Amino acid sequence: MSVKHQLDEIDLKILDIISKNARMPFKDVASECGISRAAVHQRVNRMIEMEVIIGSGYHIDPRKVDFNTCTYIGIFLERGGIYEDVALKLKTISEVVECHYTTGQYAIFAKVYARNNEHLKEILNENIQKIPGVSSTETFISLEETFKREVPIY
Repeated sequence: MSVKHQLDEIDLKILDIISKNARMPFKDVASECGISRAAVHQRVNRMIEMEVIIGSGYHIDPRKVDFNTCTYIGIFLERGGIYEDVALKLKTISEVVECHYTTGQYAIFAKVYARNNEHLKEILNENIQKIPGVSSTETFISLEETFKREVPIY
């Protein structure tokens, strides 16, 4: 049974509310859901244990801390079987903020933040392209993040 089937309508309503405003006090979430603050707290803790809610914290605007270039990099590998080794190496590069094993022409698709184009060139040439098994890369610079959101909660 999928985890979603273990969630009831109140759980889904809580997820919907906190995904839009994680800083909303539990007493306000409770009021919107028609349950007690303690019940919201228990349900959120249960969803954390179930790994429905993963992580917590604040989202930092990369531009405000001088990371002005958002880039997506398609990575070609010499062979697919080395994906895990390459992913471990990518994880050591702090500017790589996402790494996906994909279908299609790239074995790996990574999201990278760099301070500027010169910094991006350094990340590509001195880090990513020197990883054993990386045969080539294709780079896509994001001109603007039009929107970003969580998956819809139904």
